[in-house]
Amino acid sequence: MSPFNAFREGGLSVQQRIESFFDGLFGAAGNPWRHLGALGFYFAWLAMGTGIYLFIVLDTGIEDVYTSINYYTHEQWWLGGILRSLHRYSADALVAVMLLHLAREFFYGRYHGFRWFSWITGVPVIWLVYASGIGGYWLVWDKLGQFSAIASAEWFDWLPIFADPATRNFLMPESLNDRFFSLLVFLHIGIPLLLMLALWAHLLRVSRPNVFPSRALGWGSFAMLLALSLAKPTVSHGRADLAVVPTALDFDWYYLFIHPLMYLTSPAGLWAIAGALTLLLLVLPLLPHRKQEPIAVVNPLNCNGCRRCFEDCPFTAVVMEPHPDKPGHELARVIPDLCASCGICAGACPSSTPFRSVEELVTGIDMPRQPVSKLREEMERKIAALAVSPKIVVFGCECAADARRLESAGTAVLNLMCSGLLPPSFVEYALRGGADGVLVAGCREGSCAYRFGTQWTQQRLRGAREPHLRAANVPPERLRLAWADPHESGSLEAALNEFRKHLQTLGADEKRPRAYTRRIAHHG
Repeated sequence: MSPFNAFREGGLSVQQRIESFFDGLFGAAGNPWRHLGALGFYFAWLAMGTGIYLFIVLDTGIEDVYTSINYYTHEQWWLGGILRSLHRYSADALVAVMLLHLAREFFYGRYHGFRWFSWITGVPVIWLVYASGIGGYWLVWDKLGQFSAIASAEWFDWLPIFADPATRNFLMPESLNDRFFSLLVFLHIGIPLLLMLALWAHLLRVSRPNVFPSRALGWGSFAMLLALSLAKPTVSHGRADLAVVPTALDFDWYYLFIHPLMYLTSPAGLWAIAGALTLLLLVLPLLPHRKQEPIAVVNPLNCNGCRRCFEDCPFTAVVMEPHPDKPGHELARVIPDLCASCGICAGACPSSTPFRSVEELVTGIDMPRQPVSKLREEMERKIAALAVSPKIVVFGCECAADARRLESAGTAVLNLMCSGLLPPSFVEYALRGGADGVLVAGCREGSCAYRFGTQWTQQRLRGAREPHLRAANVPPERLRLAWADPHESGSLEAALNEFRKHLQTLGADEKRPRAYTRRIAHHG
C-alpha cells in the first residue's frame, strides 16, 4: 500500500470511530459528524441572517461604525450584542465544520469519479468563506480590523496587480474616509453572494442536497452558539488608529491565522503555501483510482416511464426524455459522467420483481455487474443449498460491514453493490422460496457511500416509498434490518445471532408466507 493510501486508510479508521462514538451519544440522525455539510449550510444561514440585521442597524461611515457597533454590543446587548456574538461564532463554526467536512470526504475517498465536480467546485468555497470572514473583521474597524486590513494589504502587495502599494492607504489616519468604508461594505456583501453562487455550483450534481440538519441537531447547535454568546460575548478592540501599531489582540485563529503565518514566513511564502494547498486539492481527482463499475443501463422495452429511478437517483444521473416509440410516454436515460454505479435505480424499478415468470428477468433499468436476474438466480440457488434451520437470507452491502463472513449452512448471503439495489419484493420472494427470515444490512444513516441507499431501503421496506414491500404478505417478525459500517462487523454478526434466536422461538411454519414454488421448480 502506498503512503498516500495508508494515510487515507488510517484517517478513515479514525473518522469511523469518531462517528461511532457520536452515534452512541446522539444517534445517527443527530450525529454532527455525519451531517457536517448540512451543519455548514446551517451556520452559513445563521451568519448571513444575523449579518443582515447588523448591516441594517449599524451606522455607516469609517468614524461612526465603531461607535455604533459598540452601542449595540454593550447598551443593547440583549439583542444587538447577542446577535453580533452569534454572527461571529456561527462564522467560526462554519470554518470548523467546512474543514472537517473536507477531511471526512477525503478520507472516505469521495473526491474522484462521479464526484469530481462537487470536489472541484468546493475548492473556491474555501477561499470565499475565508475572504468573507476576514472582510467582516475589517468592517468593525477596531484595532483587530486595522491589523487584519494592513496585513492583508501587505500580502496582496507582493502580487504585481497594483500600480501603487495598497499599504500606502494605511500610512496616515487622514488617508482613509467613508469611501473606504463603502468598499468594505461592498466586499462583505459581494463576497457572500459569490459564496452562495459557488455553493449552488457545488451542489449542482447532487440530488436532494441536505442543507438543513435535523431539528434536534439544529436546535442543539443553536443552543451551543447562544450559550457561548452569553458566556463570552464578542466585543471590539479599541478604536482603530493608524498612528498606533496594535500590540495585544484577542485573535480569532479560525480566520486570521494567515496573518501570523505570513509574518512567520513572508508574503511570497504564504502565497506559495496557499497556492500549493489549492493545487493539491484540485489535482486529487486526477490521481490514479480504482476503475468505476459499469453504469446503469436502460432497457426501452421494459421502461414504462414511471420516473422512480429519476426520483431516487442520488446524483441526478437519470433524466426523463420523450419516448421515441411511444408518444406521450417518457423514457429514462442515464448520463454516464454522473452515474455512481450504485444500483439504487434498479431497486426503484417496478419491473425488478422476481415474481415475473420469465426465464431471463429483464428490467427497465439495471446494473451490468449485478443484474436483478442474476440476483434472483443466486438467491434461489443459495436458499436451495441451506441445510440448517432456521434458514436466513442476508442481503448485505459492499460499502457496509462485510456480510460475506456470515455465510454458513443456515445463512445465505447475497452481497449487493448498495443496499438500495434491493427490490423490496425480493424479501417476500425469499420467504416464499424457503427462507425462515430475511436480514437486510447496510451502512448506518449518514454513512451511505451513495447518500440515500440506507434511507430509501428503509422507506421501501416500511411502505413509505415506492416500490414498497407488501407488508400483508411479509410477517414483520421475519424481517430484520441491521445497519453497520465497515468497522462494525461484530455488530452485524450480533444482529444475525439475535435474529436467529428470535426465529427459533417462532418455529419454521408459524406465520410464514404461502410458499411460491413455480420459479424454483422451473429452474430445478
